[in-house]
Amino acid sequence: MCDYSLEHVASRPAAAGQQLVVTRFPPFMTRGFAEIRNPGAAICLLPGTEVAFEAEVKAEPNFPLMPKRRIGERLARFRQVNLEKPTAHHDALEFANGEIVLVNRLILGQIATVLQLPKEAVRAKAAETSTLRAQGAPHSVLRA
Repeated sequence: MCDYSLEHVASRPAAAGQQLVVTRFPPFMTRGFAEIRNPGAAICLLPGTEVAFEAEVKAEPNFPLMPKRRIGERLARFRQVNLEKPTAHHDALEFANGEIVLVNRLILGQIATVLQLPKEAVRAKAAETSTLRAQGAPHSVLRA
């Protein structure tokens, strides 16, 4: 998903194997993921999407003037938190050590690769492809 504050930014769903970068979307202060080759469009992750960062993940400190926090992990699963608070940031990463970090707290410029999408997303993509084939869509559409 993409946080509510990114609803006015061009976006598209994540794909397995895609390389992403943590970025800020002007004129908003909200951070999110963008594809390295197209940093102007937000990449929306579904809950359960797994990502691997190139290096140990760093986040903003809990208190101002403190050094960046090192999470101690490179692998994470996307999830949403604070859903009962409509104006709070919801997009977060959960790490193997149990720590949950809001995407909005990640340090800019970190690079991650989408390892796999949740089963529901894979099934939906397969169903969409089957429907396009049944409708006689050209092969070039199916690869997009």
